Amino acid sequence: MNDVRFPEPVFLKFRTASRKVASSFEALECLDQQWPEWARGRNWRAAARACRDALDGWRSARDAQKALLKAARSAGVIAAEAHSRGNSRSVRINEGLRPDALFSERQ
Repeated sequence: MNDVRFPEPVFLKFRTASRKVASSFEALECLDQQWPEWARGRNWRAAARACRDALDGWRSARDAQKALLKAARSAGVIAAEAHSRGNSRSVRINEGLRPDALFSERQ
């Protein structure tokens, strides 16, 4: 069984520590050892299953990463810098496409 690396690492923040998760094996380790007990529901089980399936070659690394992200969002453990990076890109794109921003600059 070979480890399956994610296309991009997932940054998580727990009460006691922050963690960069870059592969399916690291995700399983994190889900098992650091995940809050109260957040071990349906999304947590789906993420663990997707990561195990990726290690077994049944699913892609991208599928495992998506499942981990969904579980992390529902548990509220996505790191703040990951949020700000994603938001800054989308804001920049949205501001560039706003027609009123173009008109206000010319006046």
